[in-house]
Amino acid sequence: MVDILVVDDEKKMCALLQEDLEEAGFSVHVASSGAAALECLQRHGYALVISDIRMAPPDGMEILRAARERSPATDVVMMTAYASMQTAMKAMKLGAYDYITKPFDLEEMRLLVRRVMEKQRLACENAALRDQLGDQGESRIVGESDAIRELRRLIDLVAGQDVTVLIAGPSGSGKELVAHEIHKRSPRALGRFVAVNCAAIPDTLLESELFGHEKGAFTGADARKLGQFELAQNGTIFLDEIGEMGLGVQAKLLRVLQERDIQRVGGTTPVHVDIRVLAATNRRLEDARREGRFRDDLFYRLNVFPIEVPPLAARPEDVPLLAEHFLREMRYAHPKLPALALDALRAHDWPGNVRELRNVVERATILARGGPLEPAHLAVPRAVAAPVQITEDIDLPDGGLNLEKLEANLIRKALVKAGHNKSQAARLLGMTRRTLYSRMEKHGIRD
Repeated sequence: MVDILVVDDEKKMCALLQEDLEEAGFSVHVASSGAAALECLQRHGYALVISDIRMAPPDGMEILRAARERSPATDVVMMTAYASMQTAMKAMKLGAYDYITKPFDLEEMRLLVRRVMEKQRLACENAALRDQLGDQGESRIVGESDAIRELRRLIDLVAGQDVTVLIAGPSGSGKELVAHEIHKRSPRALGRFVAVNCAAIPDTLLESELFGHEKGAFTGADARKLGQFELAQNGTIFLDEIGEMGLGVQAKLLRVLQERDIQRVGGTTPVHVDIRVLAATNRRLEDARREGRFRDDLFYRLNVFPIEVPPLAARPEDVPLLAEHFLREMRYAHPKLPALALDALRAHDWPGNVRELRNVVERATILARGGPLEPAHLAVPRAVAAPVQITEDIDLPDGGLNLEKLEANLIRKALVKAGHNKSQAARLLGMTRRTLYSRMEKHGIRD
């Protein structure tokens, strides 16, 4: 039977909660003062402590600290009057699971207690599952290139630190996989990992999706809806393509990062969330900031620990490892690739990155019909750049042309037009990616 400690200097409240919660099947101890509560915590372990905040010293805040110090697995729910709401929010930041305002219905308290018990049950199941699987499992980030080794090093470095991470990289390079790895190796691994694609949700709906809404907040809001931040409580929320988020939602996100409070659409009471925020972008947020499309203060809040995911073209030595990894994941009967097929894969620029490679491998297994894969099965489409129209009647200015400067300017324009995707920029310029890197180095172009 689950043990609960109720702490309140109003003996009537203690008796009322004890009777109601015992009727619901819980074992309830009561303490009518902070001093008595501290003695109970010394003698006994509790799954849950329900404590009033305002009491003669030691008050509820001291009970919270003592309970969390004695057992981090013990959850604490604070009871408070509206007048001490700020203190309740402070308690949440110090580790309280939730708070409930007086006066409250007993049914409301029972629902809150059941929510705590369900959270603890899931945590125990997850811990048992982890024991069966052993440690935290192998990394799903495949590759042995220097770039991938550095990526894994950064993930290991930041995973245990409860800080915000901004993951940058081109589409298809594996930004969400990096976010999963950070979550899996963090103290929040037993909590949920909630992913939100900000580019896939219109701005008019994104606020409600992230922060939830109250019943009647707008036409069609027939019931309260919890947002993704609340659903990620005690876990990690991953905001993909955050550069697509509108300025209005950006302002609300900034408050979450600063205060760890959200406010549902149509609501008036802030809700505390204990979550870690990971964000990703395939755009240069510095450009969006200069153009006024992304808030400076939000950028600095997100960019606490930046991680750059390398494009596949920058690590061709990992292509064979990834291709055979995908074949094993698909449980294909012939996971080894012939040398000629591997050469063809290495030669491709992979503008679609790891996602494109997986699609090519999956297509190859269909074409091979279960047999060994041949180079023809792994043919990759050749992207053809639109031909540049060159006329012969170009006028040279009297002072002549500076070809070096002209080439540097063309490279910069191609990079901008290609959204800083170097493979695409190289195709626009009619050169290989390696040649583009060489010319960029020659002209001192850093991108």
